Amino acid sequence: MEIEAPTIEDADRLAELWVDLARSQRAHGSHLLAEPNRGAVREGLARAIVTGSVLVARSADGDLAGFVEFSPETGSYRQDVDRGVIENIYVRPAHRGTGLGADLLAAAEQRLLDAGADRISLEVLADNEAARRFYERQGYEAHRLELEKAPESDTHSKED
Repeated sequence: MEIEAPTIEDADRLAELWVDLARSQRAHGSHLLAEPNRGAVREGLARAIVTGSVLVARSADGDLAGFVEFSPETGSYRQDVDRGVIENIYVRPAHRGTGLGADLLAAAEQRLLDAGADRISLEVLADNEAARRFYERQGYEAHRLELEKAPESDTHSKED
């Protein structure tokens, strides 16, 4: 399995992998809709291809087994670290458990470090225990937690 930069011809297949990722994350509480975001995701991935912020795992027959998308963190607040962000990582189910996810993650981390990052962050759904264990094995620790709630409906009282 080769980890390499994709070409623009890979954009549609990358979008398909992202849709698979988003669809699978719904089981863990993700609010992202898979298919309705395909067009916007394809455009974003095409930009990532052009800017060199996505890598793919390509099998000997040219099929894409997975991808990782990453970028330097941008924001208006100054910080005491330069952070790189792993935006998305996905390995097709047939290739899981082979070390491919760790290889994709390590390749993206190295690109971010080479670009000047001294911290690397990512998000994982709280309910996705397998992903949390994977990232912990790769040395990631909790830094910040995002909490959410659904506001109560005006038609129901707190006691209902």
